[in-house]
Amino acid sequence: MKKPLQRFNSFQELGAYLGRRKEEQGMRKNGRKADEIRPIVIHQGYLKYAEGSVLIEAGNNRIVCSVSIEDRVPPFLKGSGQGWITAEYAMIPRATTTRNIRDSVKGRIGGRSHEIQRLIGRVLRAVVDLSSLGERTFMVDCDVIQADGGTRTLAITGSFVALVEALWGCVDRGILSRGIVRDYLGAVSVGVVEGRELLDLDFEEDSNAEVDMNVVMTGSGKLVEVQGTAERSPFDREALNRLLDLAEKGIGEIIDLEKRLFERGLP
Repeated sequence: MKKPLQRFNSFQELGAYLGRRKEEQGMRKNGRKADEIRPIVIHQGYLKYAEGSVLIEAGNNRIVCSVSIEDRVPPFLKGSGQGWITAEYAMIPRATTTRNIRDSVKGRIGGRSHEIQRLIGRVLRAVVDLSSLGERTFMVDCDVIQADGGTRTLAITGSFVALVEALWGCVDRGILSRGIVRDYLGAVSVGVVEGRELLDLDFEEDSNAEVDMNVVMTGSGKLVEVQGTAERSPFDREALNRLLDLAEKGIGEIIDLEKRLFERGLP
């Protein structure tokens, strides 16, 4: 005998019922499993004039990453024969649910933007042989046009792809030789939300996380950077190891995507 159809008096009741069903099946509110990243789509060559550029999408995140090349280096590198990689990061005013004031209007770079752009430059330099660049600066610009949690880690992945695109262009034009990039690079967030260890947190999950962590790794599985915070309750070493394992799984999937994009490998 068939069960009678369940009736709902409002969309709110229906939404609450579907949310409970997802939890019963081990699913998150966004429909993903605990160890599942948001599908990533990377559009290469997104900007006409930049030496390397992508539009990277993951869930509701949209970030434009571009690379410009300048034939100069910071003063501390003049005469060294070594190149440099640096980054800038910003959100357009309506990337989030409420309008943000531009840094140019404030007259200064916000603390969060400053921290993130230093992170992006730092992790990119970790996988590049700077001595092979000559005295050139590769300037990476990351502009978040829509944000839904995890923009710093997604910006790292997008920046890496845009940088590799720009470097391949230099190799193809005979400006540089191969052997510049030592390894692939990927990044993802992990955390603990309502007692559950989750991969690739969206904005709602990130806002309610008891533990929030950003992890950057190479294709060979080496750690480049780990940023972890107990937002509410401290966590033990075992939890840290599990979260790193979760991040490694997600980053492995991201690097597989990068390898499919660059069929001829790294420059």
